[in-house]
Amino acid sequence: MAITIESARSIFPGTRVADVVPNTIEAFNQLSAEDQLALIWFVYTEMGKTVTVAAPGATSMVIAQGILEQIKQMPSAAQTQVMCDLVNRVDTPICRSYASFSMNLKLGFWNQLGEWMEQGLVAPIPTGYQLSGQAKAVLQAIREADSGQQITILRNTVVGMGFDPNAPGSYKKVEDPVLVPTEASARTKVTIDGVTNATVLSYINNMNANDFEAAVNLFDAEGALQPPFQRPILGREAILAYMREECQGLKMLPERGLVESVEDGYTPIKVTGKVESPWFGASVGMNIAWRFLLDPQGKIFFVAVDLLASPKELLNLVRR
Repeated sequence: MAITIESARSIFPGTRVADVVPNTIEAFNQLSAEDQLALIWFVYTEMGKTVTVAAPGATSMVIAQGILEQIKQMPSAAQTQVMCDLVNRVDTPICRSYASFSMNLKLGFWNQLGEWMEQGLVAPIPTGYQLSGQAKAVLQAIREADSGQQITILRNTVVGMGFDPNAPGSYKKVEDPVLVPTEASARTKVTIDGVTNATVLSYINNMNANDFEAAVNLFDAEGALQPPFQRPILGREAILAYMREECQGLKMLPERGLVESVEDGYTPIKVTGKVESPWFGASVGMNIAWRFLLDPQGKIFFVAVDLLASPKELLNLVRR
């Protein structure tokens, strides 16, 4: 039977992913605009207690600073309206600009608004505001998630806000400043217990060096990358665009792996470990599994990146 991207997605089916993440994001999206704003407010004021603290300066906020300053100078009612418009995806200049931001920039935007709300510079949630029962359940789910899962939930709750960047007349998508790949002499080389495959090791090392072009060249021309909770991204060009937007500054820390027997010339390899995000500091790691399928030429035909359900899943290397 011919190997396809769809069939490749089923390798290592025993991998348990963190279903709490898409479930919580879906529940958040079902809330009213007022409850979404209140929930963001409560989450940011709880940072450092039960929710992981975002590291300032992880992305260039210069791009968004003009809009943030514009919001800060508005009357309180207008500030609240802008935030409601963002949640409701209203077609306004600010919503269009916001929608053009990268995911990291959107996270930084709300982080700044959250700080200003706490300082009284931007209209906070009204005193005594009571979250609905559904919103309380979402907040509790975020509290109970591990730090890596919290990172993903917080990022994805803000990514869909603003007005569709593909709408007629919208602004060109803004990209984070591209980091220069680490000099070859300064690059670190990972080791993975149980895996010595050169392609897999090169992939991790290139990603850690922000050398995305080298990483993409390891893919089969028809290969695919499947990010957590997303459909596969097909082809080198699309994968490179994704890496430049979503993967800058990530630090991959693989720990152990398993190489399965070759089937029809294709080699399945599973690696587990952690990934550190520049937004949340070196003390916070996401528990990750990489499920590789290498083609007969040793190229990456498919790799899925999975956010794991729990730390104990790092030891789960059983394919079937």
